[in-house]
Amino acid sequence: MVSKVTPKLVQSVAHVLQLFEVYRTTDYREEFGVTELSKQLGLHKNNVFRLLATLESRGYIEQNKATENYRLGIEIFDLGQKYLNKLGLLKLARPFMEKVVSEINESVYIGILKEGSVVYLDIVEAMQTIKIVSRVGKDVPAYCTAIGKIQLAYASEEELNKIYMGARLKKYTDKTITSLPELKKHLKVVTENDYAIDDEEFEESVRNVGVPIKNYEGVSIAAISATGPICRMTPSKIENEVLPALKKYAREISKRLGYQG
Repeated sequence: MVSKVTPKLVQSVAHVLQLFEVYRTTDYREEFGVTELSKQLGLHKNNVFRLLATLESRGYIEQNKATENYRLGIEIFDLGQKYLNKLGLLKLARPFMEKVVSEINESVYIGILKEGSVVYLDIVEAMQTIKIVSRVGKDVPAYCTAIGKIQLAYASEEELNKIYMGARLKKYTDKTITSLPELKKHLKVVTENDYAIDDEEFEESVRNVGVPIKNYEGVSIAAISATGPICRMTPSKIENEVLPALKKYAREISKRLGYQG
């Protein structure tokens, strides 16, 4: 019997990745001090300082001289942009996202599902005085966003259980779905409609509508959505303008990915 060999981890690299994860999972904080990072990482302050100094020398971390705290550096942004640019999907989708914006004058996102979260990859912003804060590059819950729900609708029962069984669905607004049975029931309707609406479920006074992008196998690999304040994203506008445009151009993107449906 051949035993499975567990690869040895490079401890210093693991610590660097843990450091980056502190920034990634804390949306409301941009900067951290050495003492706080030391507590979060479970490392001595001297070790954390050496990690920060090394990363700062390469531009992946920078220090705010006014507060003496540390934030992510420009090289992290550059690395992320290179990753996004290598996704051919973005280059393919952007012209069609621009067409949606030109027709409905609301901002349009493209995003993918990553376990129980949505990662927004790109946005084409509308020329509006009232704008929604961009979510590009952020992980947000899938169960209360349109891009997330339309992709969860294609997940199997087993996949949904794996993601959410025993998990606490955080309540962001009074309209947030907070139980797995309720989510499954809702996703059946989403599947039938082949679109999803986030009706103030993640942010109050904000609606967004999402439709799937499918590959040659008919699998939803991403989604696009239109987002705006409820004063503009009325049910009538969604039905008569937003959904027709999103569906039309999502089909065009899907066709170019080989989808024949």
